[in-house]
Amino acid sequence: MTTTTGLDTRWAAVRAGLSRGWIETRQNLTETALVIGQAIPPVAYIAVLVFMGWILRRKTLPGTDFAVVTMVLPSLLGVSIANGGLSSPAASITADGEDGTLLRAKATPNGMLGYLVGKIVMFASTALLAVLAIVIPGSLIVDDVILDARSSLLLALIFVVGMVATVPIGLALGSLMRSSAQALLVPLAWTLIMGVSGIFYPITVLPRWLQWVAQAFPVYWVGLGARSAMLPAEMVAAEIGGSWRTLEMFAVLGVWAAVGFLLAPILLRRMARRQSGSALAKVRERYMSKGY
Repeated sequence: MTTTTGLDTRWAAVRAGLSRGWIETRQNLTETALVIGQAIPPVAYIAVLVFMGWILRRKTLPGTDFAVVTMVLPSLLGVSIANGGLSSPAASITADGEDGTLLRAKATPNGMLGYLVGKIVMFASTALLAVLAIVIPGSLIVDDVILDARSSLLLALIFVVGMVATVPIGLALGSLMRSSAQALLVPLAWTLIMGVSGIFYPITVLPRWLQWVAQAFPVYWVGLGARSAMLPAEMVAAEIGGSWRTLEMFAVLGVWAAVGFLLAPILLRRMARRQSGSALAKVRERYMSKGY
């Protein structure tokens, strides 16, 4: 009976999280400032594609006859997925701590599980819009990319696994920060990791030790998965070991997902404990005094 009740409670928390995530997504899509902020990265990425296509139009990938810009499009999709799962949650978690959202989730049975599911749904929905905003015009700009039924299905699977693997980690990292200013350290670190993850040029041209560093993070593996879905088979020659390493990719992302789901609820509960009722009251008074 106890086990059944526990499962029922967790399933109820998951359902509540799914509903909460959809509500937050709709709210975000009605906020003009948020919509503009979400539109800026895809526009910037398309500009990068156009720029690189013009600057590197004669440059080919090592070991292939394909243009360098061909691998940039799927790599940018990987960046969008990882950015939506790592950087965005870390930056937003501070606000949930300050307005009492985490404290209320902590007081609810399996509330942190529901909170985590809701955030995955919300950030995944936002990231999906960004991915579509890149892949549709990008496929018209870049030659040789593949967008058939197989590649679309694989991309969808990589998207889901990538978000599940990154959002909990992003929330866990954000919960370690004590202010919005400190939370900016996560996007900064994410930018440095992105630079060595084979996004703009094959990772095989980097020193061996940097290749190992890049492979320790999910950014590289999400990008690799997107390239395996969208690029011709001949372009695998530019990858480590001349292989897409699909099984390894899902295994590494699965490990990151497990670590995230293990650590995130613990760190989120710890963050909620720091938010006392009196502290939250002071925050509300400060916001009210500013006319919010």
